[in-house]
Amino acid sequence: MAAADEVRWMDRARQGDRQAFAKLVHAHQGAVRALLRRLTGGQWALTDDLAQETFLRAWQSLPRFRSEARFGTWVYRIAYNTYLMHVRSAKSTVPAGGVDTGDAGDESIASTGTDLVAQGEVQRMLMRLSPPERAAIIQCYYLGLNHEEAATVLNCPLGTVKSHLRRALAKLRDHLSEPVNESESDEPAEQHVRA
Repeated sequence: MAAADEVRWMDRARQGDRQAFAKLVHAHQGAVRALLRRLTGGQWALTDDLAQETFLRAWQSLPRFRSEARFGTWVYRIAYNTYLMHVRSAKSTVPAGGVDTGDAGDESIASTGTDLVAQGEVQRMLMRLSPPERAAIIQCYYLGLNHEEAATVLNCPLGTVKSHLRRALAKLRDHLSEPVNESESDEPAEQHVRA
């Protein structure tokens, strides 16, 4: 969706035009679902629930949207806050074994089993990061936000986002450089993950 179209649809949605809001949802639902799916470790039902809650909150909050950020950045922030509220209210954590193999509509879906295994390993590596580190990686590397936009979505200072990214990348680098024990090389990948 072009920026001018987004502004026009946003203005109409603020006036109560549900069809205009539906166009905004359609334009951003894939990215919002991808964010939530990665945050939840691939829990599809939870992702669906949180995405629905995100867009409901966005609709209810339209009068307070000040157009200081793009609509996408604003709705990512709502999605991230919705996820955090769920985690706090459920007093739960995402299972470390969650595997995200992508959306059926994602263009990044791997067509081979090897690629799917690699995606699963990346998801397991992400789940080893702290929630703030994982969120920073997802915002900047999966969603393609710049550091300033990620700071807005995550509601933290720019320097904090950069620190989370630095620590997360160092942990991921360390994990990738861990030697694989030769005697275990035929075992499934999930057995190589430390508890």
